[in-house]
Amino acid sequence: MSLNDIQLSPIIISALYKNSLVVISDDQLREAATEQSYKFLGGNKKNIVLIAQSSDAVFVSEEHLAFITKLLGACKINLEDAAIINNAHSKATIGELKKQLVPKVLIFFGVEPTTIKLPLHFPMFKMQEYDGCMYLYVPSLEELNHDNNEGRLLKSKLWVCLKNLFEL
Repeated sequence: MSLNDIQLSPIIISALYKNSLVVISDDQLREAATEQSYKFLGGNKKNIVLIAQSSDAVFVSEEHLAFITKLLGACKINLEDAAIINNAHSKATIGELKKQLVPKVLIFFGVEPTTIKLPLHFPMFKMQEYDGCMYLYVPSLEELNHDNNEGRLLKSKLWVCLKNLFEL
């Protein structure tokens, strides 16, 4: 019999670990897992996190994903470099995001920065550096992805910010 096959009774285990054994319920395990693990789309290789709000899609709609892909391509990056989080399904907090995804750049698409418990408030299209990360708050994907004068104006403002952010 090898050491891997030895089975200890609960009484022996509790006697061995009487000062350090903690019993955690299944509900606590599920809660801890959901707090610390955000589902995201992309590879996050360059630690660029995009937070959107879309109640009718897992991450973002196909139309908005195509828009994001073009936007990232213009910045000479791709979806493997970024992570897209849908805040409608994963209520993100800055502390947990920093632990899991270690963002260097975080772009909010229509999601107020204070929603993720970021202790800053700053206007749209103004880059803000804080705690080793660059933040950018812009209008929602729905507002940006319109082919009208307002949509083009918002996209041009976003492009100016992205050129500065990614030094293009």
